[in-house]
Amino acid sequence: MFDKLRNAFSSAVKSLGEKELKEKDIDEVLSELEVALLESDVATEVIDMLKDDLKKQLVGATVQKDKISYIVKQNLRQSISSMFDAAGEIDILSNIEMKREKGEPYIVSFMGINGTGKTTTIAKFANFLREHKFSAVIAAADTYRAGAIEQISEHASRLNIKIIAQNYGSDPAAVARDAVLYAKSHRVDCVLIDTAGRMQTSKNLMDQISKINKVVNPDLKLFVGDALAGNDTVSQAREFFNYTKFDGAILTKSDADARGGAAISIVKVTSRPILYLGVGQEYKDLKPFDKDSFLEMIFGPQQTSPEMMIQSKEKSQERTEQKETLEEKVIVAEQSGKKIPEPKLGSRDESKPDDTTQQEVKQEIKQEINQEKKPESKQTPEEEEDPFSGIATNDIEKYSDLFDVPPPENDNEARRLAASIRKWISDGRPKPKETTVEEEAEEKEEMTVSEDEKPKKKRSLFGWGKK
Repeated sequence: MFDKLRNAFSSAVKSLGEKELKEKDIDEVLSELEVALLESDVATEVIDMLKDDLKKQLVGATVQKDKISYIVKQNLRQSISSMFDAAGEIDILSNIEMKREKGEPYIVSFMGINGTGKTTTIAKFANFLREHKFSAVIAAADTYRAGAIEQISEHASRLNIKIIAQNYGSDPAAVARDAVLYAKSHRVDCVLIDTAGRMQTSKNLMDQISKINKVVNPDLKLFVGDALAGNDTVSQAREFFNYTKFDGAILTKSDADARGGAAISIVKVTSRPILYLGVGQEYKDLKPFDKDSFLEMIFGPQQTSPEMMIQSKEKSQERTEQKETLEEKVIVAEQSGKKIPEPKLGSRDESKPDDTTQQEVKQEIKQEINQEKKPESKQTPEEEEDPFSGIATNDIEKYSDLFDVPPPENDNEARRLAASIRKWISDGRPKPKETTVEEEAEEKEEMTVSEDEKPKKKRSLFGWGKK
């Protein structure tokens, strides 16, 4: 499906990718692209748009040669994608649900020329609605073509769907109105109106379909075109749109379309979206149009940009460097006596950011090793030795008597008392001054033991024995 259109774009991409980007060369390739797109039933409006976009992107631009193919393909892809986006989307099922909540039927009018598969498409659409739990009634408003009423009636019978019909030659607008009234009285969710096929050049018949739309005021007007008719389908869509301002299009026989230009062209010339594609003969062969799938069929899967590929290579190189860094880390650690298990192949140090340099890692390891090699901090002499070491027993007893100091009950009090005695000795062993009651209370409070500290064991004089 759409093989010819895909080949046309691929040839343009390949040609530009093999040339230096000069305006003359670009014009030559764009001329070849124009011919290929015309053969693929792409409208001239679309071709001109694609050529202009490419020239603006490429002429005078500084582009590396290995990136040309990617840029050309992405530019073509983006141009067509933007065109589809500008046409918008219609969520038909949600719209039908909204009308059902209001107690009103959703009215859909189908139009197109004879032989496009319009009547069969209506049957497929009715089946599509039934699969989504919506009821429908069909209005056989094609009262001109011989056998049209019998054809749509046969489809309705197979699908077990109600059909509203009158005699041949009846007013099509009256048939459509009767179907709408039936839907309202029987609370049917959707009305599908089959109109007579007519050539876009027949002004009288085009006026007739405009009358139907005025009488029933459909919520959705759909143009049904034959994908195999190519540029003729585009011409039909343009004329029908001028008369009816239809809301969207359905392309039949898309599974047999090797060119694919009609879908792009209809969207461009009408600014209306392609809503469904007919892809087979069965009732189930009506598929919602998907822009991304269409672009993938034309251009292939979305490619990674050269910049992203370069970044991926750099990322891989960084991971290799990370592995080498870890190996150096192990070597440095082993030389210092530190045992670190060697990482498995493909593992990485998650604790280090990707941009950590080898020098930083080695420096950190050395710091860790040096820190581990530091000797354990030893206790101060005051913590290991007798705090009263070097103080005569007489001085201790005299100080205790002069200042009425009780024996210390823990190590901290002993150290504070020893410090006070040493200062007293260095000051010449002065006698105590007369103190007030408040000063005595403060001094006593200073020497008081905290409630959570208790003496560890009973000791000799002031907690330490003297040899």
